[in-house]
Amino acid sequence: MKTGTRWAVLGLVVAAAVVAFVIAQSGGSSSSSSKTTQSSTAAKPKVVVVKGGKPVGGVQDITVKKGQPVRFTVQSDVADEIHVHGYNFKKDVAKNGSVSFDFPATIDGGFVIELESRGEQIAALKVQP
Repeated sequence: MKTGTRWAVLGLVVAAAVVAFVIAQSGGSSSSSSKTTQSSTAAKPKVVVVKGGKPVGGVQDITVKKGQPVRFTVQSDVADEIHVHGYNFKKDVAKNGSVSFDFPATIDGGFVIELESRGEQIAALKVQP
């Protein structure tokens, strides 16, 4: 093989390696910005409004990915205990008050969130693997 041909082949190999590296870095960067978007979306708490002991608009859906924070607030015109089944988190909400939840989604699956003493489901938490 001639010296000029060797240099041309070597140049093509180096150029291909650089292009592959740039593409790999771009893909990784895009993926991490996607995770940032998910985190910032998850940072906005869902608000569940309760009137007359029932969720306004029906049972509210809260969906997060495992490892992401679960954030929601319950505004209620009735006093009761808010219970997140499966995680077994409970907080009292006062009449015409509100209470907020903020915890990591460590268990995947579907979970009922209810007004405990009334047995009224107000939200459905879905944690995706």
